[in-house]
Amino acid sequence: MPGRGEPRRANLVIGIAGGSGSGKTTVAQLIARELGQRRVAMLVQDNYYRDLASLPPAQRRSRNFDHPDSIDVELMAAHVRALKHGEPIRTPIYDFTTHTRTRRTVPVRPRPAVLVEGILVLACAELRELMDVKLYIDTDDDVRFIRRLKRDTLERGRTVESVIDQYLETVRPMHHEFVEKSKRWADLVLPWRDFNPAAARMMVQMVRGYLRRIGRPAPERRPPR
Repeated sequence: MPGRGEPRRANLVIGIAGGSGSGKTTVAQLIARELGQRRVAMLVQDNYYRDLASLPPAQRRSRNFDHPDSIDVELMAAHVRALKHGEPIRTPIYDFTTHTRTRRTVPVRPRPAVLVEGILVLACAELRELMDVKLYIDTDDDVRFIRRLKRDTLERGRTVESVIDQYLETVRPMHHEFVEKSKRWADLVLPWRDFNPAAARMMVQMVRGYLRRIGRPAPERRPPR
């Protein structure tokens, strides 16, 4: 805790990028578990897609959701900035079946570590400039596609045909145009076809080191196996 009159130290912002289905959520959850859930705030790009309620359903479905313009970067950056400087926010909830924001929001309290996860978080300069640590999860295209197919059909109400069409029309080309190229901004690139214990240990120790430097050390836990 800062003393009276002493400025509050900014929280640590960790960006986690990588292609769709690369394992970003798994990595974010691993970091949260190792640091302690009460020391971590999570912000997910999927909740910050632009609200398409003003468009007819056919136009909503045809939008390119893998282009940076599909993200409400202004709102997401404002929320990251608030959490970084100790202010609570209410994150929106996105409905992927209707491509609209729901009326509900979820409160997120500031924590020593703020995880910002999404395919395009390193591709957007406004978000990147707020990050202290930048990670890129590198996973083979075939593995990512299979994971995406399972997720979108089981969790998002999509048909197999629609997932394949979207992958060929926008997901794959946008990955190579924006997501893959954002790897150059990463402080650490993690190969992640399967769970990678060596990369996990390196990543967790890197984050712990940054937290120590800002005076917010996390208690040590047994390294992930």
